[in-house]
Amino acid sequence: MKAFKINVPQEVLNDLSVRLKQTRWTDEPDNAGWNFGTNPQYLRSLVTYWQNEYDWRKHEAEINQFPQYKTDIEGVTIHFIHIKGKGEKNTPLILSHGWPDSFYRFLKIIPLLTNPTAGGQAFDLVIPSIPGFGFSQQTALNSDKTAELFNKLMTDVLGYNNYFAAGGDMGTLITKSLAVQFPERVKAIHLTDVGYPNGSEDWSTMTAAEQQFGQQIQQWFFTEGAFNMIQSTKPQTLGYGLNDSPVGLASWIIEKFYAWSDNDGDLENCFTKDELITNIMIYWVSQSVNSSIRTYAENARAGYMGGLQSSQHVEVPTGVSLFPKEAQFPKAWAERMANVQNFKIMNKGGHFAAMEQPEAFAAELRDYFSEIAKTVPADIV
Repeated sequence: MKAFKINVPQEVLNDLSVRLKQTRWTDEPDNAGWNFGTNPQYLRSLVTYWQNEYDWRKHEAEINQFPQYKTDIEGVTIHFIHIKGKGEKNTPLILSHGWPDSFYRFLKIIPLLTNPTAGGQAFDLVIPSIPGFGFSQQTALNSDKTAELFNKLMTDVLGYNNYFAAGGDMGTLITKSLAVQFPERVKAIHLTDVGYPNGSEDWSTMTAAEQQFGQQIQQWFFTEGAFNMIQSTKPQTLGYGLNDSPVGLASWIIEKFYAWSDNDGDLENCFTKDELITNIMIYWVSQSVNSSIRTYAENARAGYMGGLQSSQHVEVPTGVSLFPKEAQFPKAWAERMANVQNFKIMNKGGHFAAMEQPEAFAAELRDYFSEIAKTVPADIV
């Protein structure tokens, strides 16, 4: 385990500046808005800001304020933040991000969870970059294998006997897999989604609400799921373009931030330009977008070969916070997927809740895990 600081070579930033200036813009439908994918007008404004006003060194320094490390586990280098809680009782908690975000998803909630509550409770936070993402090794792994590495990070590297885990999106798969594979270690989990129908279900056994949810997901895949299909089948074809063009990369990513956030038609109701670009920059400067999207193919192929542990029912206590811009699954579906001890429908927020609604998201984690901690073994705290 070695201390790590982000220090992007200046020639990488110089090259980026040239590429932004030399962007070959495509044609655009009249009054396109977000109806054909990324809004051309917004993308142009974002790129202008990126080129003329955005300061990577400022955000690099802000990220580097947090203690970061790298460690090799089974031949795979894992980048992670590890920051100790400031309370009398500090509970270890690993947070797993998804795609197309990064470890950057969780930075806003670090002070909210490491500073103690009135009762003295706080968290030791471990925030890794998924293998293939950001500053972890560019090795695409399925979620079960990633969960194995993350468990070793928590136990063998950091020395925790037991811990809590939370995640969303791809982080849901990893978190569920941790709970299924290592229930003696993972004492409780928290999710913002619980997994989706994959076509193998017997819908005749399900409630009307679950059947309606299944129909909604089927429709979603036809209207919004093209990214998932190509990343699960032919990611390499896409990867060349995304790794070569910063504007192409930005377009591919921000369309999802728009579609999956509770923004009322204005993306900057949820995220600043600096936040959006910094997340994009983590992919750009590390050249990790290709290995990140290839993770979808690794999960798909693992599914074909017999399924993932994350598709199994989770027996450890599970809390669920359902934000309104997530797919609105019924509680019955969540209970089919996990041992749900708490299920709460939130008033505001979307897929990237830790970035979009950090106070509400952090409160959900604090409230749920503090309640669960009353019933789990003493060495969790």
